[in-house]
Amino acid sequence: MSSRERKKAAALQEKLQILRSITHSHALSNTSIIMDASKYIKELKQKVVRLNQEIACAQDALRQNRVTVETLGHGFLVNVFSGKSCPGLLGSILEAFDELGLSVLEATASCTDTFRLEAIGGENLMEKVDEHVVKQAVLRAIRSCSGSGGDHHHDEEE
Repeated sequence: MSSRERKKAAALQEKLQILRSITHSHALSNTSIIMDASKYIKELKQKVVRLNQEIACAQDALRQNRVTVETLGHGFLVNVFSGKSCPGLLGSILEAFDELGLSVLEATASCTDTFRLEAIGGENLMEKVDEHVVKQAVLRAIRSCSGSGGDHHHDEEE
């Protein structure tokens, strides 16, 4: 065997040992190392498929609209989460509050990729509303703003 062939053989052995190490193989023969590597690649592919499915499920969960409403004395604590923010969503929700005769006493909003709102509203004494009415009004405001009419959103109903 020439010096060149020895170098090639040594390089191949080095690469096989790296492959053996990466794939956590305990095999000794070159064929077994390659078979273990093939099995490892198949396992990785299955893991990628599973992780992609988990990501898709997480993205679906983020797209959901969640609205919770709690009664606080003469008003409400309203928490809104929408997996997708759209222009005018905050305005639509505030208009819904106004239509119900609720005045916003305090609010925190975030409108980046997702939309979050926590608002404390005081009830207008002229009109009596309950938690369910407030929640439905907020969900309608979200649907009308997103233009979906509810087709692609899974609204959490209580």
